Amino acid sequence: MAHLRSRRRLALAVPVVLSLTASLGFLPTAASAAPRAESAAQTADAPSLAYVVNTKVDHRTIASVKKAVAAAGGTVVVAYEKIGVIVAHSANPDFGKQLRTVRGVQSAGATRTAPLTAAGTTDEGAAQILSKAQAEKVASASATAGESEPLEADQWDLRAIGADKAAKIDPGSRRVTVAVIDTGVDDTHPDLAPNFSADQSANCVGGVADTGAGAWRPYTAADYHGTHVAGEIAAARNGIGVAGVAPGVKVAGIKVSDPDNGLFYPESVVCAFVFAADHGVEITNNSYYVDPWLYNCMDDPDQRAIVDAVNRAQLYAQHKGTLNLASAGNSNDDLDSDALVDDSSPDDGTPSERTIDPHECFDVPTQLPGVVTVSATGVDNIKSYYSSYGKGVIDVAAPGGDGRYQIPDTPSKNGRILSTMPNGEYGFLQGTSMASPHAAGVAALLKSTHPYASPAQLQLLLKAQADNPGCPTSYDQNGDGTQDAVCKGVKRVNGFYGFGIVNALDAVR
Repeated sequence: MAHLRSRRRLALAVPVVLSLTASLGFLPTAASAAPRAESAAQTADAPSLAYVVNTKVDHRTIASVKKAVAAAGGTVVVAYEKIGVIVAHSANPDFGKQLRTVRGVQSAGATRTAPLTAAGTTDEGAAQILSKAQAEKVASASATAGESEPLEADQWDLRAIGADKAAKIDPGSRRVTVAVIDTGVDDTHPDLAPNFSADQSANCVGGVADTGAGAWRPYTAADYHGTHVAGEIAAARNGIGVAGVAPGVKVAGIKVSDPDNGLFYPESVVCAFVFAADHGVEITNNSYYVDPWLYNCMDDPDQRAIVDAVNRAQLYAQHKGTLNLASAGNSNDDLDSDALVDDSSPDDGTPSERTIDPHECFDVPTQLPGVVTVSATGVDNIKSYYSSYGKGVIDVAAPGGDGRYQIPDTPSKNGRILSTMPNGEYGFLQGTSMASPHAAGVAALLKSTHPYASPAQLQLLLKAQADNPGCPTSYDQNGDGTQDAVCKGVKRVNGFYGFGIVNALDAVR
């Protein structure tokens, strides 16, 4: 359950791996020699932590830093040499501090605060599984309405963005793949199996891609988040269950959630972006924030290293032709405010309250340059009560559900989003986690129509086809006489909806 921040738009630069250094003000730290290693006695009882070490991108520097990792009592887990990111484990409590003094190291820090053992998502509330009796009722209504899918009558979200009509014109190309970076995808689900791309799927937990058969699947049925997201994007129109926004495109699963605590650690996300890029994925959906820090502040060396590492990976993906979309978060925060209170970090240890400047402390990956940030709306095309917002922060909006104030006239009368769940089930969820995949589905339709569009061009197309309702005259959702959020901006672009609510029908015609 994440929230978000105010984004500064930062220009991409070449070479791609240097963009973050330039745009976020990173300054390399040089030293003439590798640090002294801790003795075995000093580290024997210390907990082992994971680290990212970000270096200059040349083979000589990387080889030298690898030796420094060993000298400091660390072990290299994987080295992404093309972006200068090394993932290491060490029980040396001064490992990060020592590596930051090594020549060629531009940032280094721990990716967690809790010891390694033998990532939070942005959905709001628990899942509501569709019962057999409810499914029969919905199927009857769908048949009466002439819907192609048995449960489509409950999919108000498709109709809200014209996705039902768009599918009759162009359901999307099989040459386009959307990778769901999440808790895993159950590719055995009958609504996902026809469109699933196993060759572009993996388990990236720990930072090393495992492409073994089924490695991308969720650990248990309780890890339903990624499967639900995948169905929103590309559930097939096959006469079974529900339909996705882009039912003709392919969907892949890249699992990044830790098996012990469900968190999305930086090294796993780095692996996911690089894997997606190297396997020809056109679009990624990111309905999470990178743990353990909700906001990563640049004056903290560990958090700074996290921002650096993940940004290098996502910029690499963009450079290879991948558009990355991410959820805005569920705190109902104005992310262009002067200050926000974060009382949830670190979420793998003991959180403490801190006041941060969202212009200097970054939510990853949504705040990174070139990533499309998506806010959530309900059936009435009004910002969902939980969705974060902010002028200059939100790029586009999309249906994410609002089961409190925006109730649709559907068979289930459920304002949440209905989609696929593990083990062949269906369920309702709401959150900006659900909004981002709707936008990703529309982006996939645009990519199908404009196959040679670059990520930057695709983002412009996504904004251009969006419909903006403009700031509401009042946003007193609970009727207590107080505005629950303040929308700033004009009708064309504002803090609630960015450039507007995505429109699938406009994307294909």
